[in-house]
Order: sequence, then C-alpha cells, then structure tokens
Amino acid sequence: MTSEWRTYSSADFTPQQAYQFLTRMVSPRPIALVSTLSKQGAPNLAPFSFYMAGGANPPSICISVARPRSAADKDTLANIKSTGEFCISVVTRQITEQANLTSVELPHSASEWEYSGLTPRDALIVKPPLVAESPLGVECRLFQVVTHGSGVSSANYVIGEVVCFHIHQSIEHEGEINQSLVDYVGRLEGNTYVSTLGARFSYERP
Repeated sequence: MTSEWRTYSSADFTPQQAYQFLTRMVSPRPIALVSTLSKQGAPNLAPFSFYMAGGANPPSICISVARPRSAADKDTLANIKSTGEFCISVVTRQITEQANLTSVELPHSASEWEYSGLTPRDALIVKPPLVAESPLGVECRLFQVVTHGSGVSSANYVIGEVVCFHIHQSIEHEGEINQSLVDYVGRLEGNTYVSTLGARFSYERP
C-alpha cells in the first residue's frame, strides 16, 4: 500500500469503532419504520437504518437488529420471531421527527405509536399495522433470521418476503412511484440526516 492510504484491521476495532466506520462508509442509509405485534397483540414501532432491499423474485427486504446490552432480543426481533410478520413504512422528511421519537426506550406497557403521534393503518394481509403518515409501505412475512456474531452489537439479519406494497396516490403516476414527489430521508453518522429534496438536519435521540 502507498502512503496515500491508511489501512485498519477490523480485528483491532472495538464494536463502537467498527460502528463508526460502517455508518460513515455505508451512508446515507434509508430508514425503515418497522411495526410489529407481540404474540399477545401488543404493538411496537421502531426505526432501523441498517435496512436494504433484497431480491425481486420474490421481492424481499432485510433489516439488521443489533444485539443490545441486555441479553434479551429487542422487541422488534422478539415479535417477528414469535409471529412471523411485520410491516415497514418509509421515513420521509415530513415524519422524521416522529420517527426519531419511536427510538425511545419505553416501559413494555407504553406505546411508541402514542408517544410519537404516528397513526396506525390496517394492513391487508398481515396483522401489524402500517404508518398512515408514510406514503410508502410494505407488508412482510418472515423468511429467515440470520445471526452473525455474539454479544453487544452483533447482527440479526431479518429477511422478510414482501407480500403487499402500499403506495399513496399522491406520489403514484401510471402505476409507478414518482420519486420526484417523495422527500426520502437518509441517516448519516450520529444524529445527522439528509433529505433528498433538501439539506442536512439533525435530531437528538429521545
């Protein structure tokens, strides 16, 4: 390697250092608002920026739910494992502040829906609701959870097969999504975001 390049071995990184490099290299990252229900029917809503499209035959989507400091699964992962269903609503600039509020750690008896002010909208095939304020959403059934690593910040890749697409008529033209009408939001490092129709902005996590 020439002196123009600095090379780092990931084996020398702490999870925090690796996270910092990943989020600055894989950037901006779209944000999925993932809605689930527990086996008992309790609703949960949470944002995930480790999120991507998978294949198209069949259509699939993947989110990564990192292992928290506690040994227990996050509610989103636990709910998906127990019910096999979830919905994803796309985060736009208009709902970024409310989406950010869903990252708050609430008691199990409290609702992220009520705390954020977002509105549940019935799905057609699966039981978890979609976010009514989002112009784009998908209903998913669990295909597989792939675990990679162990301990804090290890990955749980949730692969969902898309069974239904939802497009608000305000952004649809001749059966297609008109992206010029959607103010998509991407996550940068830390509390910084970028809007496809605007500029950078930030929100502190609650």
